[in-house]
Amino acid sequence: MPTDAPFTIRRLAAADANAYREIRLEGLQRHPEGFGASYDDETLQPLAWFEARITEHAVFGGWLAGRMLAGVAGLLVPEGAKLRHKGVLWGMYVRPAARGTGLGAALVERVLAHARGVVEEVQLVVAPENEAAIRLYRSAGFEEYAREPRSLKIDGRYYDSVLMTPPFRRG
Repeated sequence: MPTDAPFTIRRLAAADANAYREIRLEGLQRHPEGFGASYDDETLQPLAWFEARITEHAVFGGWLAGRMLAGVAGLLVPEGAKLRHKGVLWGMYVRPAARGTGLGAALVERVLAHARGVVEEVQLVVAPENEAAIRLYRSAGFEEYAREPRSLKIDGRYYDSVLMTPPFRRG
């Protein structure tokens, strides 16, 4: 990340739970088709639930001018022995005020940098209509490997999902 970037990125801590809750609920409310979770479910959760999410998973945040949490992305690593070799980039959301600043790309790169020491592969799920996100993920090296029809059902309407991962690299 360039030193003249209009944002800073760091891993979220328990003290960031309120800011994380706020941005997470905003993303779920504005873009319900972009998340497997729902606003209605998560708005009922206490602050301690959000604190647990950011302390149990590697969740990174980007702040504009050090003031506003403007973007988040996380790495979830399954607990099961047969699955913990692959992580999931999840919960990616950048507020409209920070779009076009490079924050999204920096968050993805930060999650991938963290993942390199933790898992062998990273996967993600994105809505096929979210062309900006797909471009962002492709620029970070992700490729589509599958599509899941009717992945989500929101208010009686079905939404497909695109599954992506960077190409497998043998070491």
